[in-house]
Amino acid sequence: MPSVAAGMLLVGALVALGVASSRVSARLGLPVLVLFMGVGMAAGSEGLGGVPFEDYGLANAVGTVALALILFDGGLQTPLASVRAAWRPALALSTVGVALTAGLTGLAAAWVLGLPLLHGMLLGGIVGSTDAAAVFSVLRSSGLTLPDRLGATLEVESGSNDPMALFLTVGLTGLAAGAAHSAGSLTVLFALQFGVGAAVGLGVGRAASWAVERAGLDAPGLYPVLAAAFGLIAFGGAAVLGGSGFLAVYLAGIVLGNGRLVFRRGTLLVLDAAAWLSQIALFILLGLLSFPSRLLAVAPEGLVIALVLVFVARPLAVAASVLPFGFSTRDIAFLSWGGLKGAVPITLATFPLLAGVEGAALLFDVVFFVVLVSALAQGWSLSAVARWLGIGRPAAPPPSVRVEVHALRHLNGDVVDYTVAPSARVAGQTLRDLALPDGAAVMLVVRGEAVVVPRGTTALRPGDHVFMAVRTDLQPLMDRLFDPDARTPPLAPDLAVEFVRTTTFGQLHRFFGLPAPTWSERTLDDALGDDTPHLGPFMLAPGSEPDLARLTVAPVAAATDEATEADDSDPDAAPHDPAPEALGVEPEESAPYGPGLPPLLSR
Repeated sequence: MPSVAAGMLLVGALVALGVASSRVSARLGLPVLVLFMGVGMAAGSEGLGGVPFEDYGLANAVGTVALALILFDGGLQTPLASVRAAWRPALALSTVGVALTAGLTGLAAAWVLGLPLLHGMLLGGIVGSTDAAAVFSVLRSSGLTLPDRLGATLEVESGSNDPMALFLTVGLTGLAAGAAHSAGSLTVLFALQFGVGAAVGLGVGRAASWAVERAGLDAPGLYPVLAAAFGLIAFGGAAVLGGSGFLAVYLAGIVLGNGRLVFRRGTLLVLDAAAWLSQIALFILLGLLSFPSRLLAVAPEGLVIALVLVFVARPLAVAASVLPFGFSTRDIAFLSWGGLKGAVPITLATFPLLAGVEGAALLFDVVFFVVLVSALAQGWSLSAVARWLGIGRPAAPPPSVRVEVHALRHLNGDVVDYTVAPSARVAGQTLRDLALPDGAAVMLVVRGEAVVVPRGTTALRPGDHVFMAVRTDLQPLMDRLFDPDARTPPLAPDLAVEFVRTTTFGQLHRFFGLPAPTWSERTLDDALGDDTPHLGPFMLAPGSEPDLARLTVAPVAAATDEATEADDSDPDAAPHDPAPEALGVEPEESAPYGPGLPPLLSR
């Protein structure tokens, strides 16, 4: 019992120090992973704590579980739209990019350290991948909002490139240890890592989404437990079948997070806490595993290898991987600098040690030193590099209050916290001028430290936090009002949106992002009185309440044909909108929902 109590005391003290160091990290601008690792090094056998620890097997096991939870949480918070926008360049970086980075770094390592080429390539394979824990941590604490495609590419790459690094490490470790692998067996290993990992991850993700939706649990605390259980199933199932558990758990998180997740906010909060705890425990443990005296001994060679990795291998690999996808030079430069190293390379560096590879201790120390250099140099300066390149914009400060809906059953909506950007469409607008649809309502406005009770005359100012109750299918439309960089989303066929009858055509143009005219004062009530069946891409009908009118997305061809027939049969019929060119709008800009969609009637 005393040993257990002493262990609990030690673990609690180290975790508390790790949490406290996050405050220091925020003030100094240091990545938290560096300070977590610093806490472990200070507590280690050569530090102030004097805790002896050199159990590489335990470190490997704890690191694997911790990384699985971190990747699962990262997947849960990755929007499907980001994956769709970035999966091609991210896949190229995860395969070709990792292989090129490993090869170039391995050549440098073999030359600098005087090692056989095979051992140099093994070191290159270990440090070739971008670390998910490091990237998620730095990006989400950077204070920057990156362009969607660029940020998504970096995050999806970091979450999906572990199979390639694991394939290279396992294959080269086997060769270095004398357990020869044929070319065929390595090919099978590669296919299993990606194929089985992806299949199990997607399958378990769908099963998890189905099970969580239908579980009907009465205790809200069980939903995060159930979700975490499926994450462990995804990792373990893929690994048992020979696939990549890291890829599987990340994909399972993406599928589950983008489904109808019951008790969503509570589940995400609990699993985010689990990911933070995993990150703290992982980096403190890795810090305990290090020996500062050995790191100093390899510092000159490690610094040269780190410089080659950061300034030569990674940039060349990124350029070769993403040039076909239309990334600019600035984007390539940022992706190159964003290739942070972290827990994954150090965890992989334990594989040669456990396999008894000659010189594995030297490889481990060099990898550890390279990771420290990468985390310090790249992690510390990532925000500054983004600003220097003119990429991204400052992230909105967190609101002073939180408004959340915790439900154990599905709700067809959510409470969304929007921040009014200076260039947002709602900036300077009063609430009565926004023409919000039925199913979206402003609940609360927080301005600095003050709570503003919303009224029709309330004008939204830049920096305001606006809490809105929004129906699920309307949220993409609401998002574009507050995000100055958002494109108008496609409207699903038969989507019905209701507005009060006094809403003007000009307000509808602004809300839906149609090109013109925003000045029209004609109302939906006027159109209903004239028995106008079509308004651009919508069919108009009375709403569910007497004061509402319903706009339903209608087939474009049918609407256009019917309008043409009406014009031909009735010479006195009211004229339709002029062509986009007549409104001073380029044709490709006039059809956010598809080619040739007419704008709303403007009479």
